[in-house]
Amino acid sequence: MNKNDLVAEVAAKAGLSKADAEKAVDTVLDTITGCLKNKDEVRLVGFGTFLVSRRAASQGRNPRTGEPIQIPASNQPKFRAGKALKEALN
Repeated sequence: MNKNDLVAEVAAKAGLSKADAEKAVDTVLDTITGCLKNKDEVRLVGFGTFLVSRRAASQGRNPRTGEPIQIPASNQPKFRAGKALKEALN
């Protein structure tokens, strides 16, 4: 499922126009992104938690030359599935 499919599904299930459903989906995604940028967690009880994990700087190796390279520290988005989502899949 891609974003257009999601928008169509939300529109059909909520009885909204596709334009309104797209605004709703975009708003949810933008809100989650904004919270993660501020290093806040987004907890959706039963669904899961979006959070930011800090990856420390490390040393790697260029696979082509074997030369050591420095990999900078970065923030990584993470998602942990909630209990209800896990149970729905199993």
